[in-house]
Amino acid sequence: MKRVFCIISLFILFFSFVFISAKSYANNVLDDLSDNFFRLHILANSDSDEDQNLKLKVRDNIIKYMNQLSYDGLTKQDAINLTCSNLNNFKQIAEKTIIDEGYDYSVNLEIGNFYFPTKEYGNISLPAGYYDALKIEIGNANGKNWWCSLFPPLCFVDISAGVIDEESEEFLKENLSDEEFAIITDSSENVKFKFKIIEMLNDK
Repeated sequence: MKRVFCIISLFILFFSFVFISAKSYANNVLDDLSDNFFRLHILANSDSDEDQNLKLKVRDNIIKYMNQLSYDGLTKQDAINLTCSNLNNFKQIAEKTIIDEGYDYSVNLEIGNFYFPTKEYGNISLPAGYYDALKIEIGNANGKNWWCSLFPPLCFVDISAGVIDEESEEFLKENLSDEEFAIITDSSENVKFKFKIIEMLNDK
């Protein structure tokens, strides 16, 4: 009986150690990624084809203007400051696009720390969690969303081929740890398993 009790106690200790280690790993990964990314998040009014197409038109015009501002060479805080100072311009661009397309939806812009499910952008994937972002809501904001990264500056990369270019990949390598870079660019089953751990342990 005493031996059984010892085995059960060891099992509980081992399980606790594994859980705490996994929880610590998930927290560290999310904290580090959150510290290194500033995202752009655009939500459509609804999932109708018309509203989804409108979302993409708003996206194109917003990014076109952002490209003129140039986010290259900035730190994350610089990117946030530049975005803050241009919020009114972004809103005016979104509102004009909506009106030009024949709609009268309202536009709401907010910079904050928001929850994102696991997202893919080209060959980049980010685990679910809270990230700093500029959120642009069109109308009821009940439709599918689109996202990219203002820092590192991936919003201005053509991902039609499904991958980011070498320059952007090099920028990511310079700004992320080896572990962070591996986890967002690797699509292997091992990384997918890590994503599941992160999502499960940080689900709020």
